[in-house]
Amino acid sequence: MPDSQKIETTIEFTPKFDAQGLIPAIAQDAQTGQILMIAFMNDQALAQTLASGNAVYYSRSRQKLWKKGEQSGHVQKVKEILIDCDQDCLVLKVEVNAGQCHTGYQSCFYRRLKPGSADRLEFIASPVFDPKKVYQQR
Repeated sequence: MPDSQKIETTIEFTPKFDAQGLIPAIAQDAQTGQILMIAFMNDQALAQTLASGNAVYYSRSRQKLWKKGEQSGHVQKVKEILIDCDQDCLVLKVEVNAGQCHTGYQSCFYRRLKPGSADRLEFIASPVFDPKKVYQQR
């Protein structure tokens, strides 16, 4: 059996990290199905997530591990982890206690491409918290 078919049929968890040692991780609200955000994990972030049950990511801009909610208090309790067919992308089904986007929205996907337009966005959600207040107190 070719290696590509083996990875598609195995029950062994062998995530494939990219050349930078990262794997994309999509956070999805376990209750509503809403996509909350996309981030990246390195092997340490994934290991800490598995050990703690709380989502830990790797911040590409800060070049360090980022425990979701460490500043805002808006944590992600991991309920289930899905992996795609070739094991190079994760979906974390999470339970959340508050808005998940640093801009104040429940999801980082709070705008869409305006129907009929190729270059204009429109808001499809309203903020659920004031980020100035949340991030100021931590």
